[in-house]
Amino acid sequence: MNNWLNLWGETSRPGFAFTSILVELAKDGARDYVRDFFPDRAAETGEFAYERAVQVATGQALMEFLYLVQQELEDADLNEAELEEYALPLRELIRDKSVAALLGSAFEADCSVLDSALLAKTWERLGLLSLPEDLSWQRTAKRYLKKVKAVVRESAELREILDSPAPDPRDVPVIGWREYRQWLQKQYGNLRLDSLDTSGAAYNQLRLWRIFIPQSVREVQEFLPQVHEMPKEVQKQLAASGELEEELSAREVEEYRDFYYRQHSFSVLEAISAEADPYLVILGDPGSGKTTLLQYRALQWAESPLKNLDSEAVPILIELRLYKENRNLEFLEFFIQQAGKDCHLELRQIQELLASGRALLLFDGLDEVFNPEQRQEIVGEIIRFTKTYPQVRTIVTSRVIGYNQKRLREAGFRHLMLQDLEPAQVDEFIQRWHELTFDDPIDKEKKRERLKRAIEDSAAIRELAGNPLLLTMMAILNRNQELPRDRAELYNQASRLLLHQWDTERVLKDARLASVTIDYKDKQAMLRKVAYFMQDNSRGLAGNSIARGNLERILTEYLQTMLGQNSSQNPQQIARVVLDHLRTRNFILCFLGGDYYAFVHRTFLEFFCAWEFVWQFEKEQKLESQQLIHETFGKHWQDESWHEVLRLIAGMLEPKFVGEAIEYLMKQGDDRGKCRNLLLAANCLSEVRNRSAIEPTANRLLHRIKTTTSSRRKIAPQYWLKLLTAIVSVWPTETENFLWIKAQLNKSKNEQLIISGLKEINKDDTTRPSNFLLSLFKHHRNSEVRQAVLQELIKHYKDDSETLKFLKSRSKEDGSSDMRTSAIEALIETCKYDTNALAFVKSCAKEDVDPNVRTFAVEALVKGCKDDPSTLAFVKSRAREDVDPNVRLFAVEVLVKNWKDLPDTLTFVISRIEEDRSYSVRTAALQALVNGWKDDPDTLALIKFLIKEDSSYSVRTAALQALANGWKDDPDTLALIKFLIKEDSSYSVRTAALQALANGWKDDPDTLALIKFLIKEDSSYSVRTAALQALANGWKDDPDTLAFVISRTKEDSSYSVRTAALQALANGWKDDPNTLALLKSRIKEDGSYSVRSAAIEALVIGWKDEPGMFEFLRDRAKHDSFDHKSNLETNPRQAALEAIVEQYSSHPKTLQLLWNRAENDPDERVRRFAREKLRQIR
Repeated sequence: MNNWLNLWGETSRPGFAFTSILVELAKDGARDYVRDFFPDRAAETGEFAYERAVQVATGQALMEFLYLVQQELEDADLNEAELEEYALPLRELIRDKSVAALLGSAFEADCSVLDSALLAKTWERLGLLSLPEDLSWQRTAKRYLKKVKAVVRESAELREILDSPAPDPRDVPVIGWREYRQWLQKQYGNLRLDSLDTSGAAYNQLRLWRIFIPQSVREVQEFLPQVHEMPKEVQKQLAASGELEEELSAREVEEYRDFYYRQHSFSVLEAISAEADPYLVILGDPGSGKTTLLQYRALQWAESPLKNLDSEAVPILIELRLYKENRNLEFLEFFIQQAGKDCHLELRQIQELLASGRALLLFDGLDEVFNPEQRQEIVGEIIRFTKTYPQVRTIVTSRVIGYNQKRLREAGFRHLMLQDLEPAQVDEFIQRWHELTFDDPIDKEKKRERLKRAIEDSAAIRELAGNPLLLTMMAILNRNQELPRDRAELYNQASRLLLHQWDTERVLKDARLASVTIDYKDKQAMLRKVAYFMQDNSRGLAGNSIARGNLERILTEYLQTMLGQNSSQNPQQIARVVLDHLRTRNFILCFLGGDYYAFVHRTFLEFFCAWEFVWQFEKEQKLESQQLIHETFGKHWQDESWHEVLRLIAGMLEPKFVGEAIEYLMKQGDDRGKCRNLLLAANCLSEVRNRSAIEPTANRLLHRIKTTTSSRRKIAPQYWLKLLTAIVSVWPTETENFLWIKAQLNKSKNEQLIISGLKEINKDDTTRPSNFLLSLFKHHRNSEVRQAVLQELIKHYKDDSETLKFLKSRSKEDGSSDMRTSAIEALIETCKYDTNALAFVKSCAKEDVDPNVRTFAVEALVKGCKDDPSTLAFVKSRAREDVDPNVRLFAVEVLVKNWKDLPDTLTFVISRIEEDRSYSVRTAALQALVNGWKDDPDTLALIKFLIKEDSSYSVRTAALQALANGWKDDPDTLALIKFLIKEDSSYSVRTAALQALANGWKDDPDTLALIKFLIKEDSSYSVRTAALQALANGWKDDPDTLAFVISRTKEDSSYSVRTAALQALANGWKDDPNTLALLKSRIKEDGSYSVRSAAIEALVIGWKDEPGMFEFLRDRAKHDSFDHKSNLETNPRQAALEAIVEQYSSHPKTLQLLWNRAENDPDERVRRFAREKLRQIR
């Protein structure tokens, strides 16, 4: 059951209120509901409801619908308890057959709008709980339709079942690209470290191909988190300059941000390789790896074997920072100038490549076009390029700040945000870096462990390590010295490294200036002044931004002092050069847009600000001790945006001063239950290395925190937890503190606080006994708390005897499938030192009531104990004996994946094909046979047998497709396909056979006649429709085809076939003099409202500029004979009216027609549509 919920997306929706509805449906994989969801398809064959892809899609669609309704209810300010009251009413609503059919109709390829009125009327008819006044079924239906289209788009298996058309193959050959391959390898093959000082090590030959770590991405189609975290004045400036699409309210920002972080992230390589997304924009912070990603993608092609070059899309990488300097050239001309001169590429050759769709266009660094107007011009050029070559996949990269996504989003570009490197990715980078850059194995291991330890020991360093460029910087720094544990020293050395481009030997030159030497200390001093100014403005440290005028003034004033009054140099001009280099070369400042600048990473703003305070205190002696405490700590301790700066100050000064600051903070008030004075005091204490120098102060602080936490009066819950966490992090070695914290958690009634507290007290220490966790599990009934306890036990105490005993009991007895699964996962890891664990997991795989748990147990068994002699036999027994077909299917797949080369595996797979009672297992086994043992002498004979004799249409279809694809030249294949076309009882098999015949044997003399026979004589409208489409696509030039298609527009009994015939006619014979007249006649005379509506749409697409077309459509909008009987019906009058509004909105009689239909049309839906359009016009 839980596996279905996972597949449907329930577990990825925190706070989802209607899980109980899905739980009920999940008991049988929603098979019963599928029959109501797809009534026509399910009626034709009972096996349709057992298709796994259909079951998954149905559950996903329902999940999306329920979640959209929940969002509508939450927008009406309903609380959690009030939401729960709608669970039963919503269950009744979706169980209504008309509603189920409506929701399922969204999967039809030609469905563009859902009848939201049916939802409202059904809710009223069933007499369900009153809804909030502002709940919009229309908005819900519109959003639901988009979600369903996404479900269809993301499932190739579902599209195949729903008979979605496959893309046309691209078989234009690519020639002469070997030199280009070598050029790419030379240009991008080595890791670029231009912005980092790499002296002292040979990094220049470090291959990007081997060091690149692909990050994850999240979708940001509607919302850019970083942009809306900037100060309001910067947002307004960006909006004024056209670099920000719109300002959002605080509530909208929070809703968008919450949705953004609730999304599952996925690999960026998966994103840029997905054919479903032809146009992408990859966004990221500076140093996040955008350029490296595109270079890596180009190298994927360049590093491919030579024999594969002609079969893969050729990458064309255009660096916009260089292109902007060559605006007199078109994109392709610029590309040839860059690469073609070495590769002898010709414009015609590239144009042919693009026209065939066999290219991948990569635009790097849109943000590096600094002029907003020029940037928008280039965006327009990119959009025009995609329209010229619509088959070419296009990827654009840009920094987030200053990027306006509106135009590219409207042009169909999907937007994705690069995420920070995850801990596992950081570890992998460190592993690869040291393997590739160190020769001495002892030194390699020593430096690798030193860097890993530094990252693990410091939260601030861990945060910086998520940025690929900063992580690379740390790896370089770590080579020659120990990465400092105190952040202030790390930031100092990091800034020195980033600024080393301007060392004492480097001279900045400008055509109008004499030589000026500026070393890294000058840069640091200037940046201290900038940070100090930023903290003193109206937004303070909460706003990381500074206007260009103020920034230039600060740099100019420093340079004036440095150069002296009598210098002949122009300090303002030098300041502009310095600013440009700080932004473009040193990775310290960045341009936000709207004439504002910021520190690239907030860490550097906080560090330089703290350093300036310390500089004024220690070096310049402008500040006295009490002044620094009262005017800096005293003024800002309640502002959490200042806490990091105050902590850094504490880390840079002597313990005596920190002790005085802590004593001062403890004397402050309770801060309205937030206790920020105590939290800051604890954090400042953590910065002190020699804590013994202020031990009495430290002891008083610990006592004060415990006293405050124990009382719990007037303390906000999240700050209560922060105080407990502070004790763990600041006093990690004192056992009595952990005992005290556990007692506090035991007293708590807040489940979320308990869960968070458990993670905090267990994350760093593995020596504490598990009794506390076991006790907490027994006494708490909340499932989230119990799951959290179980995870902590597994993480820290899985080899403890009591824990093992506990896990075994949970794997058998717990009422939650999730809990049993987690326990099984932990148990399988203990097999090495617990001989009974393997047998225990096997019993779970055989006896658990939930097939998903049994499946998981089989998977865990193979993963953890594959080499055990008994595992193979056990997997076979599950493939034969489990009562659930999904478990048996999984066992077959696992068997083939892990033991394919064993001599009896083939025999076993064949036995499953011949003996299993489930079509899904037989189909899976058949596919395994074809993929793994195609050349076995018995395989072909078995496939032929299945084609004729298997009782399941799915198996027969799979066997047929295997035969057509793998044994086309076998003398019996064509005869078998013809046999199936005429004799098979299933329309699905006949359709598949027909498609195989049309694709593989078009030139056979019998093929055309057989297709014409099917069009006229087959009993299934689906087969007749497929045959008609095959005829129109494959034999358009046959002299009889046009007449044949025309006959089907009138004579076929199925509206589906007549519709397909009209569409084929409009697409293939638009210029025939009789086509327009025929379409008009069918619009007037066909007995099916569906055919008339489809014909109207085809008419508007192909003949909207034809004289008299407006008058014809106006007549249909007023006089079509459609009589409303069901909300699922498409009214041709509305189709005509919609076409007029879309194509002839400025016609002088359109408004009059809308008024007429709004008042006089007999169909309420048409009247409502007309009124809505009139409202929009007003």
